[in-house]
Amino acid sequence: MTTGYFVGALLTAAHVLIVIITAVFVAANRRPSSAIAWVLAIVFIPFLGALAFLLVGIGRLPRDRREKQAQINRLMHERTPGLDAVGHREEWPDWLSSLVRLNVNLGSLPMVGGNRVALLPDYIGSITAMIEAIDTAVDYVHVEFYILVHDQTTAPFFDALARATARGVSVRVLSDYVTGLQFPRRAETRQILADMGAEWMPMLPLRPFSGHWQRPDMRNHRKLVVVDGAIGFTGSQNLIDSTYLKPGNIRRGLHWHELMMRVEGPLVRELDAVFVTDWFSESGHLLELDTTPVVIGSDPDLVDAQVIPSGPSFENENNLKLFVALIHKAERRISITSPYFVPDESALLAIVTAAARGVEVELFASEVADQTLVYHAQRSYYEALLRAGVKIYLYRSPTVLHSKHFSVDEDVAIIGSSNMDIRSFSLNMEVSVMVQGRDFVSALRRVEDDYRAASIQLDPSEWMNRPWRQKIPDNLARLTSSLQ
Repeated sequence: MTTGYFVGALLTAAHVLIVIITAVFVAANRRPSSAIAWVLAIVFIPFLGALAFLLVGIGRLPRDRREKQAQINRLMHERTPGLDAVGHREEWPDWLSSLVRLNVNLGSLPMVGGNRVALLPDYIGSITAMIEAIDTAVDYVHVEFYILVHDQTTAPFFDALARATARGVSVRVLSDYVTGLQFPRRAETRQILADMGAEWMPMLPLRPFSGHWQRPDMRNHRKLVVVDGAIGFTGSQNLIDSTYLKPGNIRRGLHWHELMMRVEGPLVRELDAVFVTDWFSESGHLLELDTTPVVIGSDPDLVDAQVIPSGPSFENENNLKLFVALIHKAERRISITSPYFVPDESALLAIVTAAARGVEVELFASEVADQTLVYHAQRSYYEALLRAGVKIYLYRSPTVLHSKHFSVDEDVAIIGSSNMDIRSFSLNMEVSVMVQGRDFVSALRRVEDDYRAASIQLDPSEWMNRPWRQKIPDNLARLTSSLQ
């Protein structure tokens, strides 16, 4: 046996051993499709594939952050009995109780009654509503946004925060660290908050040399405002101009369309519990949770609702489990609005199965998008949906439909920060609200009617026969969605 042959055999054996070890390590607690994609990447481009896996292949937050989440969860379960009082249990669909229990087991927050909820589909109107609420604050204002920028559009919001601090109100602000690096006026925004006396903390900062290693692409994608535990806001909108201040967007005339909700009632304290969790995670200071008794009013317009926090600080994909369960429960109609629609296998199967069961299913997305890779990846799913009978509406350019919500039959709706995509299911910290109430769902249907009127409906035959030069980038981009 020659030396060259021996060395070659040894290298081959070493390569096979590395592949086996890699496959076992990568596949642990991971979707098969994701594991296969990572293994192939490491096998065919060993150095770059391994480096990419080490950077973005591990989908959990550091232990101390997960322990803080677990601590908050225990405190939430131990709060004053009666916080889960609801007002319309007799109107719930038969299946809703099991989903409420699912959400409590996963996210620790109960379904609460006595809430007044209003939809805010106007970009400037929602900022105005938040300003009006902040101007009533006497104790505290909690602000948490994925993107938070002081600009010409948001300046009145910051002015309201300054007026609050001048009155002696405690103002605490959270915004995502890495995302903030991508937008202008970051230093100016922080200085304005400091000058007014507000406390600001970055969410998920990168501190690799301080023993806090985490995936750099994990983001806190939540958006919420809480005023004195009495008024709350959440939804899809970031605190930035509707162009997102990007030169390319401005040249193309792009602007974002959002949906926020204004909440009064016991649900506000549940939204604040999400803020308290994130503030604790970033500052190490645990704010007091509201445990005062809940009083349910008799007004029939008050609704039952539940806050669903999700993200890599939890052991489960809370939002994915809820979304899939809801889709399977639908009997008549499902309307989904998601600007970034890149579902995992379970979500896609649930949707096409619902359509096959005779449920009327529709998806609202955008004709234009700001993220090229995601834009092409989501287009690769349209054929399967269209073949199943799903109606797809693309909101006309130059508006980017950024709202994130869906409704099931006439009874239940979800509104929040979560897209129907793998990133929102696995990597982003999200917050959603499940609302039970026919009047509320009807109001959301009217918003969806406006979307439909401003959209182009995809024709199945035209889509199936589109040129290959369009299909190729779509299919290639879809492959990247498994690298999670």
